[in-house]
Amino acid sequence: MNLPLKDPTLLKNRAFIDGEWVAGSATFSVLNPATGELLASVADLGASHTELAITAAGLALRSWRARPAKERSQLLRRWYDLIMANQEDLALIMTAEQGKVLAESRGEIAYGASFIEWFAEEAKRIYGDVIPGSADRRQIVVKQAVGVVAAITPWNFPSAMITRKAGPALAAGCAVVIKPAAETPLSALALAELADRAGIPRGLVNVVTGTDARAIGQALTDSPVVRKLTFTGSTPVGKQLLQQSAATVKKVSMELGGNAPIIVFDDADLDQAVAGALESKYRNAGQTCICVNRVLVQDSIYDAFIAKFVAAAARLSLGDGLLESTTLGPLVSARSANDVHDMVQDAVSSGATVALGGERAEELGECFYRPTVLTDVTQDMRVFREEIFGPVAPIFRFQDEAEAIDMANDTEFGLASYIYTRDIGRAWRVSEGVEYGMVGVNEVAITSEIIPFGGMKESGMGREGSKYGIDDYIETKYICMGGLQA
Repeated sequence: MNLPLKDPTLLKNRAFIDGEWVAGSATFSVLNPATGELLASVADLGASHTELAITAAGLALRSWRARPAKERSQLLRRWYDLIMANQEDLALIMTAEQGKVLAESRGEIAYGASFIEWFAEEAKRIYGDVIPGSADRRQIVVKQAVGVVAAITPWNFPSAMITRKAGPALAAGCAVVIKPAAETPLSALALAELADRAGIPRGLVNVVTGTDARAIGQALTDSPVVRKLTFTGSTPVGKQLLQQSAATVKKVSMELGGNAPIIVFDDADLDQAVAGALESKYRNAGQTCICVNRVLVQDSIYDAFIAKFVAAAARLSLGDGLLESTTLGPLVSARSANDVHDMVQDAVSSGATVALGGERAEELGECFYRPTVLTDVTQDMRVFREEIFGPVAPIFRFQDEAEAIDMANDTEFGLASYIYTRDIGRAWRVSEGVEYGMVGVNEVAITSEIIPFGGMKESGMGREGSKYGIDDYIETKYICMGGLQA
């Protein structure tokens, strides 16, 4: 497939290790999920190349962490400028390999770049302290780079999940080894190319591509040189990585699964609530860890909400994300489409009603699933218990505030949640009552580089973005200086 890139050299098919493009002895295919066309044959590397990347990162780290913060900041700012200058090409690459519509890809590139810009500024603000003590000593606290960082990133946000990790790591003085998802390596490699052009020294940004995620992950977790692991992905894989990281007592941050509820009370602005639920649910075809997974609607407005929501969802235009007219793209793979359909069938067989969709759009391709709305759903169905990761909106009834909070919290996950109400007291009560790391009140566009992104319970640990986002990439060291009495 030939993409109409202004700069075709951004489309790379080799891994990036120690400032060199590495081919390896085998390749794997990256396909466009909308058309099935081959985009690239990418280097399929494993544990041995991962170890080379770790070694390179460890060597590069020595001079980087000693470099003045202002210089690190300036290089990160150059990287940001190059990302934004190539926004359209990066968006085309992302849509081609991941499937999301171009408007969303453009937005992700800007969103991802914002983390590089933010942490370029934060690099200069990693402050320490002097703690008052006795006359002959001073207690000093300094903050230093944690070391080599391993970053394992997902396919649903193949650019932003890298920059949200690499930005603070490089700002703090760390080096990174990135393992992108095999479905979407091209976005990662394009970012590495731009980092290299920005002048970020060799060995600091390494991208190891490969299909053997288990072997690459094991090499990263086993290595004593890697002092920090950051992962975005499923909860089962996160748990496995936590276990593997325990042997070397690494710092870890985990952004894992979600099961986000949106709670719509009977005093809400109904049109605003429908628009918010639609925007969140069908963004990236529902393949978002913070997208609405369960729609909880108060009984008195249940039917009115459904009527408006179904009408709005029916207006979505399903198709190839590279077409400007498309508002809903394909799922990332045929397997994902099958998994989503299995969940819909489970709900229907248990008594749910299909108000819209409920089937594959096979005339478009094997990865397409129609925007779907399910009613008459209950809490014992898979669509309540599990993360759907597809364009399916199950709509549940609740009677009162207490039941809404109980339903929202009836999950092991706790990443994001949303509330629609015009009662300020209720907004406070429910925001504090739900067990989620992030709460949107009358708003679903809650993420940006300035806020702490992260979850509670089995949705993970640590925070990304904001002034708190650099904490996971630094060590706090205490120095006691004695003998100061004259």
